[in-house]
Amino acid sequence: MLTAPATAAAVVAAIIRSWLRNCNEVFFPDPCHSNKGITTGAILSLQVFYVTHHIPISWIGAVTLCLTASVACDRLGLGDDKSPMGPTGPPAPGATIVYTAIGASDATGHGGSIECLPFVDCPNGTGYVQVAARQLRASGFTVKLTNLGIFTAVIGPDFQALSAQYRPNAPVLGNYIDQEMRFVPKDTTVVTIFAGGNEVNTITAALGGGAGANDQAGYIDQQVKAFGVDYATLLTGIRAQAATRIVVLNLPNLAGLPYLAAASLPQRQAAQRAAVAMATTVVNPLTSQGVAVVDLLCDSRSYLPSNYFSDGFHPNDSGYAFIAGEVVRAITLTSYPAPLGSCPPMTLVR
Repeated sequence: MLTAPATAAAVVAAIIRSWLRNCNEVFFPDPCHSNKGITTGAILSLQVFYVTHHIPISWIGAVTLCLTASVACDRLGLGDDKSPMGPTGPPAPGATIVYTAIGASDATGHGGSIECLPFVDCPNGTGYVQVAARQLRASGFTVKLTNLGIFTAVIGPDFQALSAQYRPNAPVLGNYIDQEMRFVPKDTTVVTIFAGGNEVNTITAALGGGAGANDQAGYIDQQVKAFGVDYATLLTGIRAQAATRIVVLNLPNLAGLPYLAAASLPQRQAAQRAAVAMATTVVNPLTSQGVAVVDLLCDSRSYLPSNYFSDGFHPNDSGYAFIAGEVVRAITLTSYPAPLGSCPPMTLVR
């Protein structure tokens, strides 16, 4: 049985309290009907890269347990006036790493053999967050993990609203800016961020629904710019919370992933345009701000079918393992390699 620590309970409780303040953003378990998921009140949008999932009732039980715990917001350092400065360098050998992961189902390890609940350490998990934490501990670091990943999440409220508009039957549970960023603990020393996949699929779903009919390329580029604005907001908010080393993962060219192998050429072209632009114009330039960027876009391992779960989108254990290895290098190396300026995977589809 997994038991959420008090700090995890505080995170969950604070997030749920923030949702409860807005009657348009309430989710609650339905005790009278299906044990496969939840009923949503005034729907939260939920979407996982064309793959929708019921939320296990056991996960709802864990959240309910956290809600009943006696916790205080100041456990997270919320509400004080501290405003940390810029990012820090890699941790000293043997140091304590206070690691906060921001993400969606990637952070919970969906597709791996041991998927984890949000907000708990889950030491045996096989997602990249959990594997990276184990590798860091094996290297002599003490690691305190706060996993803020919310399955189905997107980067900002604009993409959450866009998904609700064009994919109303695939609700999204939250977004990084509103439901993750402000819960980064004040003592965090390392943050990892993986964003873009859900957003690319939201964009292609919008195109399929008629958005940008007169200029689809222009529509994609507009949404990539919105992604960049959200990313800047996210980084600013994190740095206001904690003086931390930030490691981000850019996005592979989704047109080269197994889940789009049978998609139409226009859909693959749209996914490529969005994913590559997000990586090259939004994420990769963050190196100039002292951010370490893991270059999944130009890593050939990102395109091996053997590294993917049966849905063709989420990594499996081997996929998460190679990502974790790069994350650990990015956290610990003084000079982690910058992403490549060009590589063949940028133009897989013509």
